[in-house]
Amino acid sequence: MQEIREIAVIGAGAIGAVYGSLLYAAYPGRVRFVADSERAERLARSGVIINGVSHAVPAASPQTLEVQPDLIIVAVKYHHLSATMELIEGIRRPDTIVLSILNGIDSEEIIAARIGWDHVLYGMALAIDAVRMGNEITVSSNGTIYLGRAENTVVDAEVAAVRDVLAGAGISVEVPENMLRMLWWKFMINIGMNQVSAVLGAPYREFQENEHARALTDRAMNECVAVARAEGIDLSEADITRWHDVLQRLAPEGKTSMLQDIEAGRKTEVEMLAGQLTERAARHGIEAHCNEALFHMIKVYEARSGAVSSSDGGHHG
Repeated sequence: MQEIREIAVIGAGAIGAVYGSLLYAAYPGRVRFVADSERAERLARSGVIINGVSHAVPAASPQTLEVQPDLIIVAVKYHHLSATMELIEGIRRPDTIVLSILNGIDSEEIIAARIGWDHVLYGMALAIDAVRMGNEITVSSNGTIYLGRAENTVVDAEVAAVRDVLAGAGISVEVPENMLRMLWWKFMINIGMNQVSAVLGAPYREFQENEHARALTDRAMNECVAVARAEGIDLSEADITRWHDVLQRLAPEGKTSMLQDIEAGRKTEVEMLAGQLTERAARHGIEAHCNEALFHMIKVYEARSGAVSSSDGGHHG
């Protein structure tokens, strides 16, 4: 496998901007944001601002990108993934590695359905507390990127190459032996934290200090644990306790991405979270009343802000 030199980051929201700027600082001239023409021009003009510091990360469209990347990092919202596939297919070589760090448990399957599994890696970002306002991002913890194949008892050359290029940019990175279990653990966290924080309008402080806020997240997460176990993933209530330890280390005023979306009047990822979980729960005969309620409450917020009509499709409980 060739060395990873050229890197494309698709998605310049909070997470993509933070990791893109770290990569660009370490490998200037080798890192680009890639977007459609209009957004690429806007990114090229404004750059991204992280903790008050401007980072002029270059941006290109598939039409203006001069060199096909060795690595594509996908950091868009889940509901933008379908449109993002056009960008991926427009810039990749047959041996380009694609790393998705989207929320959820099936973005890699969606990507691989289009381009094959050979060079698609599982990935996720955990405990990054970036908050975005326009093109300005505030972050106190860059979190950790977990990546790899479904099983990584032996770390193969592509996984090692991606791990090393990220670590070389000062990004905390780990390759877990059981990546699917890690994806479901992060899914469980998002099921509880993202959705409950969005409904309560609460930053991390509320969950660090208020037992009732934690009780709501725990109820939603327990429904996820039940579905995961039905699908052969070894999650348990101990994994919820493990999350409580991570939660206490997050910036108290930090906000989940879904709360940021609600406050900004943007479309949320609720279909990928409560929507997908309740559909899977129904297939297994598992009750998921908490997630059903969260789904409908968040859809009310979306309709109220005009982010989506009240008749917009998806799951209906």
